[in-house]
Amino acid sequence: MKTVHVSKRARGIHSLLRQASRQNLILRSPEGREYLVAEIDDFDREIELTRRNKELMRFLDRRAKEKETVPLRTVKASLGMT
Repeated sequence: MKTVHVSKRARGIHSLLRQASRQNLILRSPEGREYLVAEIDDFDREIELTRRNKELMRFLDRRAKEKETVPLRTVKASLGMT
């Protein structure tokens, strides 16, 4: 996905962005192609950026493949909670 910065002089686009902040829009071109304009909330953006973090994704893939577990009583004992 690519981010495009909108100039302050692009009044028509800013009008559409204000509308999209209230409800999602479908823009239809004269040729009939349709485009969605929707506000992205911070959580969705955070997920997108996290998924782009290749090092983190490799780490999570390795963790998902681990079969060995540590019993709860062992964890509690190591934390002095028994």
